Order: sequence, then structure tokens, then C-alpha cells
Amino acid sequence: MSLEELREKAFFQNSIDVWIMLCEEKKWDYSDIENYLNFIDYLFSNGIKIQRFPLCIKESGGMFERGKDKTSFLERLSKVQSDNASAFTIKLTQSAIATMRGFTL
Repeated sequence: MSLEELREKAFFQNSIDVWIMLCEEKKWDYSDIENYLNFIDYLFSNGIKIQRFPLCIKESGGMFERGKDKTSFLERLSKVQSDNASAFTIKLTQSAIATMRGFTL
């Protein structure tokens, strides 16, 4: 699934699902917490408007075939002491998607 396909499901998405889709597009492993935190830093530094979003770990795993891996990622993320170690709501505009695709590891 691409970021555009994710956008078709809902114009506003949580940053975890956006991160997973971006990683799938770029053939990256999404489970690296440090890379996710860097991605969130990148969004903030590039002026992407995002807001904290209370994401229930137990309900979030079913959206993807790797639900257990996603749940494990979220559980590990919840233990990180950082303002960026959260889920955020992101408006998936074409401009935001283009900016996200500019992120590199």
C-alpha cells in the first residue's frame, strides 16, 4: 500500500501507520524506534502540522498483516521518554506526502 492509498482510506492518519507505509515504500524496517523518532523530528523541522493522538496499542495491531510486530513496536515506543515517542495525527496532503518521501535514514 502506498501513502496515496492510505490517504484514500482517510485524509487524516496516525503517524504510526504513515511511518509503516513510508517504510514499505522505501523497503525499510519500520520497527527501529530511533528511525521513527528521527522521522517525527523531520516532520516537525519541515513544518508538517501534526498533533498528538492517543493510539490504543491493543486496537492498532489489526490494520496490517504484521499486527503483532506493530503492537510490539508500539509497546517499545511507549517506554521511550521523549516528546516525539507518541502517535500523532497527520493530514495527508500531497505536499505533506512529498515532504515525507524526502526523509532519509
